[in-house]
Amino acid sequence: MEYPMKLDGAVLISVYNKTGVETLAAAFVGAGLEIYSTGGTAKYLREHDIPVTDVASVTEFPEILDGRVKTLHPRIFGGILADQATNTHRSQLNEHDIQRVAAVVVNFYPFSQTVRREDASFQDIIENIDIGGPSMLRAAAKNHQSVLPVCHHSQYKPVIQALESGNIDALRLPMAQTAIAYTMQYEQSIATFFSEQTATAQEDSFPVMLPLNYSRGLSLRYGENPHQKGVYYELLGNEGIDFTRRQLQGKPLSYNNLMDLDAAVRIISEFEDTACVIIKHSNPCGFAYGDTPLQAYRTAVTTDPVSYFGGIVGFNRSVDEQTAQALNESFLECIVAPDFTSEAIKVFNSKKNLRIIRLRADELLQSNYEIRPALNGYLMQERDPLITAITESKVVTKRQPTEKEYRAFDLAWRLVKHAKSNAIVFTNEKQALGVGAGQMYRVDSVKIAIRKASEAGLSLAGATMASDAYFPFPDGVEVAADAGIQSIVQPGGSIRDDKVIAAADDFGVAMIFTGKRHFKH
Repeated sequence: MEYPMKLDGAVLISVYNKTGVETLAAAFVGAGLEIYSTGGTAKYLREHDIPVTDVASVTEFPEILDGRVKTLHPRIFGGILADQATNTHRSQLNEHDIQRVAAVVVNFYPFSQTVRREDASFQDIIENIDIGGPSMLRAAAKNHQSVLPVCHHSQYKPVIQALESGNIDALRLPMAQTAIAYTMQYEQSIATFFSEQTATAQEDSFPVMLPLNYSRGLSLRYGENPHQKGVYYELLGNEGIDFTRRQLQGKPLSYNNLMDLDAAVRIISEFEDTACVIIKHSNPCGFAYGDTPLQAYRTAVTTDPVSYFGGIVGFNRSVDEQTAQALNESFLECIVAPDFTSEAIKVFNSKKNLRIIRLRADELLQSNYEIRPALNGYLMQERDPLITAITESKVVTKRQPTEKEYRAFDLAWRLVKHAKSNAIVFTNEKQALGVGAGQMYRVDSVKIAIRKASEAGLSLAGATMASDAYFPFPDGVEVAADAGIQSIVQPGGSIRDDKVIAAADDFGVAMIFTGKRHFKH
């Protein structure tokens, strides 16, 4: 493919997410290009000493309709859509005194983020439907042989390097592809919103078509096993998780690391109090509350002081120096937290291979749906939502649970939804005491959890058991009660519930039914 025209003229920059845009703009100015911009972006660039020409002065027409119309003008779109390899296009630009646009740097209003805001009105959401941005980006992608389309801050560094090397043409086609995919993903999020608004009792909010709008991100060390190659595809747009910025140190991430990181952040997002979770093979093998992250971590380790070796540790609070020192005492694969103090980072520097990931839960939980491949297609379902108040459950035994047991119920029930089925979790009100997961027979999960607690030296006397699905027979309750379990939370719904309840009554166990199952395959 031939690109006959050099990169000159104007660069149109209009971005909502301004991460790093001043550096890119400075590089364009250094390459001799003029910057066109609008509103907040123009103000931001001037604050960073970047010379900017207002789009309104180019179009000789002011922004109108509360900013809904500002770039939609022939003086802008003529410059973007003119094929510089075509003589008539160039002559028409000259005839109408239209400056060539050499690059378009655009990202869109935060439509999906606005939809998720609890305080967002319908009109707020509608106003975050970007019109000019997608139009400019799509036009630039169509005319990528003449115009470079740039839509994500992760592209800024390659563009700057290409400007320095003079090899900008190598970026044109891949960036055009990314731009089209980004606009498709954006339009799909809008279509999904309207679909949800028009759903009836006979319909649902699942999209009719399922475009998977992701761009290639990290090349992983390997897949689940070293002989398998693996790649991470990042959601296009402002909602993607860019690990080049999130990973503060450590070896490259592997497929299994990302699976476990996902599990860690999703579990820790369930809890508001200071907490720590330890993950092995996507299952929680340790969890505890604490007055500090250090205390939570120390207690979480006691759940399974053997299996946590080589695990992933997640926090819902910033990691400080003392916590970092404790973490450094063991071999761990990754630490993920919303933030790390500078002192903590210095401590971790002594373990160069340890992966440190800065990631907040609200940055990860971007979708109401989850997708997985099956039978040459994809299965899509709603995410298993955060759990409602455990006090809304039904007490089915003669003995009523105590206030302390309700606190334990809440912890156990939140954890069991994240363990692989058939899942059993033992807790008190402060920490996990034993986990049995991924077994074909539920009683085997109970026995495994009992054995793990015993090996860790943790007492189950008076502890709570959570089961992700109902007990089909009384045996699971009987085995647990023999080990000291005194309260049980489970969905209920078995045809033998009466026998299960009778077994609990025989042991003086308090049991509640939630009416909801939490299978995780």
